[in-house]
Amino acid sequence: MRLNSLYKLALGAVVLMAAGCSKFMDRETYDSISADRFFNSETDLQLYANGFLQNMTPSASTIGYSDINADYCAVQIPSDLLRQDGNVSPLNQSGWSEGSWADLRNINYFLDNLPKAKGKVSEEVYNHYEGVARFWRALFYFNKVKTFGGVPFYDKVINSSDQEALTKPRDSREFVMDKVLEDLQFAINNCLAIEKYTSSATQINKWVAAAYTSRVALFEGTYRKYHQVDPSTGTPWANRDAQINKFLRAAVAAAEVVMQSSQFRLVTGDPQTAYRSLFTSADLKKDEVIWGRLFSTELSTLHDLTWIYFSPTYGSRASLTKTFINTYLNLDGTPFTSQPSYKTKTFDEEFEGRDYRLMQTVISPSYQMTRNNVKALYSPNWLVTRTGYQPIKFSLDDDANGVTARAASWNSLPILRYAEVLLNYAEAKAELGEFDKSVWDRTIAPIRNRAGVQAIYPTTADPYLVAYYRNTITDPVLLEIRRERAIELCLENGHRWDDLMRWHMGVLLSSSENPWTGIYIPDVNGSYDFNNDGITDFQVGTTESPNTIKLSAGGGTQTFSRNADGNLVWNYPRVWAEYKYLRPIPQEAITRNPNLEQNYLWK
Repeated sequence: MRLNSLYKLALGAVVLMAAGCSKFMDRETYDSISADRFFNSETDLQLYANGFLQNMTPSASTIGYSDINADYCAVQIPSDLLRQDGNVSPLNQSGWSEGSWADLRNINYFLDNLPKAKGKVSEEVYNHYEGVARFWRALFYFNKVKTFGGVPFYDKVINSSDQEALTKPRDSREFVMDKVLEDLQFAINNCLAIEKYTSSATQINKWVAAAYTSRVALFEGTYRKYHQVDPSTGTPWANRDAQINKFLRAAVAAAEVVMQSSQFRLVTGDPQTAYRSLFTSADLKKDEVIWGRLFSTELSTLHDLTWIYFSPTYGSRASLTKTFINTYLNLDGTPFTSQPSYKTKTFDEEFEGRDYRLMQTVISPSYQMTRNNVKALYSPNWLVTRTGYQPIKFSLDDDANGVTARAASWNSLPILRYAEVLLNYAEAKAELGEFDKSVWDRTIAPIRNRAGVQAIYPTTADPYLVAYYRNTITDPVLLEIRRERAIELCLENGHRWDDLMRWHMGVLLSSSENPWTGIYIPDVNGSYDFNNDGITDFQVGTTESPNTIKLSAGGGTQTFSRNADGNLVWNYPRVWAEYKYLRPIPQEAITRNPNLEQNYLWK
C-alpha cells in the first residue's frame, strides 16, 4: 500500500515537532489548522486510517519468523535473552524511544481530532473509524504490556508543556489491560462488517476486532492464572479470580462473534495440501483468513521468508526439534509416542501415517522443489538445518525468481485465521471448566479432520505431554488443546512464545531442560538416503556440507553431538530465569522520568 501526497501532507502535520526536540513525548502541539482542514469527509478518515495499516500491520518477518526462539525451534545462535552471554539490561533495552511511541501519538491525534468530522459523515461511519483507531491503540498497548508489563497509559495527545503527563508513573498492568479490553470491545461493537471493509481481508473491521480480542483476552486471562503475582511489581493480582473470569469470558464472547457470523470456515480439500495453501498462495484464503497481508509480484510488494528459511547465511538456520515433531499425532488419532519404537524411527519412517500438517510444515521425504525449471526431490540442507527438520510452511517451492536467495517471495500471509479463533474459544472454555464433547466437535475436531487426523475426544492425559509440560498440567483436554495450538499455529505470529509466557513455561527455553534434539541416527558411520532417490542426504563427516555434519565428542557451543537415544543434538547453552518474563524498562526512560519504576526483578 502506498501513501499518496495528501496522506503524506497530513501525516507530516501529525508528527510536527519543535526543532531539536528528541525526548519521549516531548512534542510541540500538532497543527490544528491542518486538522481543521483534513477531518472533513469519510475519504479523509479512510486516508488517515490507511496510514495505520501501512505502519502497524505486522511485517512478513513478524508473521512468519518471530517464533524462532520458542521452545520448539533450534537456531544457529539464540536470542540475547536466552544466551548465557546475552547482554540484556536496562542500559541497552529498546522499545521506549520517541519513535517507539510514535504510533500511539498518531492514533490519539486521530481520536482527538475525529470530533471535527461530526455532522460531515454519518454516525455509523464516524463510529467505525473511532473503532478502527481504538483497535490500533489496543494492539499498540497489548504489545507494550507483553514486553514491559505496566506502562503509562495515554488516551490523548500530550502537549510538550504537560509535565504532569510526561512524568507520570507507570499505570498498573490491570489498568492498562482493562483499557485495552475496553477499546477492543468498542471496536467489536462499532467497526463495520460491510464488503468495503471485509472484501480484501486486509482492513480492520468487526471480524478482525473480534478475532483479535479473543487472542488478547485469552492471553491475559491465562497469564494471570499461571502467574501468581504481577511480574512488574511482585505483588498479587487485584481481584485475581474475578479478573481471570472476566478476560476468559471476553475471549469466549469475542470468538463467538466470529463463529456465529457464518462468514468464515476452515479451508479444506486435499488433507496433504490444504493447510499449507494458507501460507503459500498468492491471494489470501479469505474463507479462513480474517486478516492478512497481501504480497504481489505485479505490485512489487515482496518478502524474504523463503530466502530466510533456505539460506545458510541470511537467516538463523531455524529448525524444528525432534521433541516437538514427536507431538504430531498418527492419522488414526493416537499419539506417535504411544508406539514402543517411536524413539528409533528413522527420518523417512516418522512421516508415515502422521498428521499431514507435518509434511506441510517441514521438508519430508516426498518434498519436491523446482530449481532451474526442473522439479525434483529436495532434502534437508545441513548447511541450513540444525536438526534435520527444515521448515517449509511459508516458503515457495519454485525458485524461478530466485526466492531462495533474495527477497522475492510473493505469497500472501495470514495474521488472524479462523482456526486460531476456534483454538482460542476451546482453550478459554476449557479454562472456565465449560468444555465438553460439543465444544470439541466444534473446535478441535474440524482442525484435526482438515489434516486427515481422526479426532478422538481425550479422556486420559498423554504422558508424553504431561512430562513435556513438567507435570504442571494433567487435564487431558487442556493438554490436547496445547498440542493443537503448537501444531496448527507453528511458527506463526509469535504465538508459541506468547503461549509459553502466559502459561509460565519459560523453563522450556532452557537447554538443560529442553535440549535441541534432531533426527535419529542409528549409526554414526552410516549414510542415509531419506527419499530413495539414490543420493546421500545425510552422513557424519569431518566438515559441514549440504548433506554432511561434523560431530563433536565434547559437546560445547555451536556443535553437533549425539545423545544416548541416538538423536542428533545441536548444542548451544540457553538459560531462563523468572525475571525474563518481562523486559526491563530502559534506564534512559527512567532517567528522563524518575517516576517510572523498574520491573522489580530487574532492579
